[in-house]
Parts: sequence; structure tokens; C-alpha cells
Amino acid sequence: MLSYQHDYHAGNHADVLKHWLLVECVRYLQRKDAGFEYIDTHAGSGWYQLDSALALKTAEYRHGIGRLLEAPLPAMSDYLNLVKEPVAEQRYPGSPGLVNALLRPQDRSWLFELHPQAFTELRKNCARRKRVFARQADGFAGLLGLLPVASKRALVLIDPSYEVKDDYSNVVKLLQSACKKMPQATFMLWYPVVDRDRVRRLESDLAKAALPNLQQFEMSVRNYAADNGMSGSGMMIVNPPYTLKAHADAVLPRLSALLADDGMSRFCSTLVL
Repeated sequence: MLSYQHDYHAGNHADVLKHWLLVECVRYLQRKDAGFEYIDTHAGSGWYQLDSALALKTAEYRHGIGRLLEAPLPAMSDYLNLVKEPVAEQRYPGSPGLVNALLRPQDRSWLFELHPQAFTELRKNCARRKRVFARQADGFAGLLGLLPVASKRALVLIDPSYEVKDDYSNVVKLLQSACKKMPQATFMLWYPVVDRDRVRRLESDLAKAALPNLQQFEMSVRNYAADNGMSGSGMMIVNPPYTLKAHADAVLPRLSALLADDGMSRFCSTLVL
């Protein structure tokens, strides 16, 4: 459970999808003056060096954020404005780095990470400011311990590595428990498209869970094959901004074609029933 290292994958197509959607949700919540709580169950290191030995071993960012910055999409400007300067300096922000850059005085950030080395880097990279709280703890238990938050507004990112296969079922149980504790919160669940059968079961289990206003956003960069690694990724979002689906419908066809190996568009944006 503690072996996963995101350094290999920082800035890849999955990060682009995840982080663009995350920034869109933060910006929507900040339309109101009232503060909100950001909770990240698997925060990682917070920032990643794109010129590190680990990142260069796969160089996945070159086909993700690197390709997007070469042909930027104006509709993704909020996200791109946050990453273009760091990427030029061979750095890429993880979800805590992105959200912390957007925090207002009235907002707070709760970051959970179990991996000892990643937590040390997270605390160094992201916890040197007020209103940011980093905890070396299990993010699933940490999330349930925080809900409901006093501000009555929360944005939660659930982003396990899925190295532990039970995570596919555990995230469904977590969402059910979390929604009962704070039904008005926005919950963002990321998943990889590595095993399509597992994704189908996740979709089915989430549909049966009858979560409020659940929407799915998925993007792939090549055709799925069981032995072809991560061909895509997706987000299941409970209580997304009402503007998000229309925005995604406009962006995802172009984004998926841009990042695809063959220039073909592969995406979905749908309500989960």
C-alpha cells in the first residue's frame, strides 16, 4: 500500500483531467464569499520534479501537460495559468499544490498522506502556511473524522492508487458514509482505466449506492486493452457544479484528441443512474 510513487506519472494525461476538473470545482465554490474546506485523502508529495530520475524514466508529462501547453485550450485557462510557469521550471503541482495556490483567507486545506517519504515532502512543500493542515494518517478515516465541517461547505478529492484492489469497493463504502455525514459536500473520486471490468463494477456499485447527483467524466488516450497499462482515467463527482457538465462537453472532445496517441477523441460525460 505504501509502494506507489506518483513521480513516475506527474503531469500525465490522468493528472491533466483530474487537476483541470479540480480547479474548476474550486473556482466554482469561490464564487461565494463563504469559505470552504478542501480535503485530500491521498495528497502525495504536493509537488513533483519533472527532471527527476523517476519522472524522466517514463516522461509521461511530455504527452500530458507538455503537449497541452504546446497547444493550450482557452477553456482550460484557469488550470493552465497555474501550471505553465512551474512546468517551464521543470516542476508540476499535485492536487495540494494547485488548491493551496487558490486558497483565500477564509478557506482551509486538509491533506492526508500515509507514505513516510511522500508525507515528509508534503509537509515541506505544502504545510508552511496558515489554514493548511497536513496529517500522516489514513485518508479514508481522516475524511470521515472531519465531516461534517463547521463551514458547511467542503470539496473532497478521493484519489487512491488502487494498488490495493479492495480500494474499488472501499471507495464506494466511503462515499456512502461520507455523503450521509455531509450530503451537500462535493466529492471527487478519481479512478484509472487499467482494468475495464473493475471500472464497470465500480460504475455499477456507485449507481446502486444512489448517491446524490453523481456525474462521470472519463477520458482515454488510446483504445483499451487488458495488457496496455492505463489507457485512460475518470472522475466520479457527487454534487458537481451545475456548470461543469456543459463545460466538460465542450472541452473533453478537444482535450482527449490532443492527448491521444492517434489524435482520436475518447471520452464520456454523463449522469450516473
